[in-house]
Amino acid sequence: MIFMNGLSAKSIYEMGSGNHRRGFTLIELLVVISIIGLLASIILASLNTARAKARDARRRTDLVQISKALEFYFDANNGYPSTGGAWWGNCSAYGGKGTSGPDGWVPNAAPAYISVLPLDPRPNGASGCYLYSSNGTDYKLLAHLTTESACPVPAGDTMSDPARANSCTFAVYTPGHRNQ
Repeated sequence: MIFMNGLSAKSIYEMGSGNHRRGFTLIELLVVISIIGLLASIILASLNTARAKARDARRRTDLVQISKALEFYFDANNGYPSTGGAWWGNCSAYGGKGTSGPDGWVPNAAPAYISVLPLDPRPNGASGCYLYSSNGTDYKLLAHLTTESACPVPAGDTMSDPARANSCTFAVYTPGHRNQ
């Protein structure tokens, strides 16, 4: 189709298209930004879950390492370090008898049988701690109110605490302190 001035529709379109800048509209930019924000929030949530699972794995490993140190202590001393049956721990609610700190909440264990007694890996200010109780013959170790990825700890878990059913606590114990 040819217009009066001798230009075709195609040539008119080409003239007009050279004068316009190509770019994104505001709506397109907002859609892209919202998608990026959604993806970032999903990734952050996944990272937080992975961090919680990693801290729980560390707690399990800590309890196993302490229990191995207790067995070494038992072999050398014919008994476990005694707390008189009381709970000693590394948190403010337990262990007020000079047993706080990384080398005192399991008496006489560090540094001879374990280099340093571990502390809960949760960031500062969080509740929960490691606890120990022994009468010299039996013992129980707890990662008390600390679990994050398995809360409550299922009854079938090898580190569930029968005395604290439906709690967020990992436990390692000898048969005599099962219900302690």
